[in-house]
Amino acid sequence: MSQMEVQITVGGRTFDVACQQGEEQYLLTAARMLDTEAQVLVDQIGRMPESRMLLMAGLMLADKTAGLEDRLRAAEDKLGEMSDELRELRERPAPAPEKVEVPVVPRSVTDTLAELAARAEAVAEEVEGKATS
Repeated sequence: MSQMEVQITVGGRTFDVACQQGEEQYLLTAARMLDTEAQVLVDQIGRMPESRMLLMAGLMLADKTAGLEDRLRAAEDKLGEMSDELRELRERPAPAPEKVEVPVVPRSVTDTLAELAARAEAVAEEVEGKATS
């Protein structure tokens, strides 16, 4: 694969950097990240030697990267724990089905209730009839 030169700007300074063809976007993205950190330094401290600015900006990026790696490691550990717990839950035997008892109303009780309802309706009709007359 052929190499090509890309011009990047870091901390207000321009650099020509070689990269493999097709990797320009990666280089430009990395340069923007480095420039962001360098710009913080320039804003806070002002002009400084190029090597010091690049060193400090690189250290700031390394610090951020280390923090992200710690968070990633913690997330991976948590994911591992949760995967183990999920595996354990899946391997656990299914709980025994619960026995549910449904009361059965005897036919005689149902018939008696129907008869009482019919009598109540008849009494209600009789009371209505006397009330209207």
